Amino acid sequence: MSEPTGRRRGDGALLDALLGPGVPELGCDECFAELDRYVELELARREVDDLVPGMRAHLAGCPACAEEYRSLRDLLGADEVRAPR
Repeated sequence: MSEPTGRRRGDGALLDALLGPGVPELGCDECFAELDRYVELELARREVDDLVPGMRAHLAGCPACAEEYRSLRDLLGADEVRAPR
């Protein structure tokens, strides 16, 4: 079968990025308000997608919030490793 006119292979990823995740997504303000809680829940191996819906989708599409997330996760994860047991 031939592909539809004007659409080449690989365009699906671009289209998906433009249309968004298809699930509820937080805005940046909501993301920053919930980020500490999200990372703590994640490090505790809780079901973060159920407890903070839309966060994963936002982090996948927002480079600024994703960078904050990685920094916080690295910081808290390092503290967890150093904490005496």
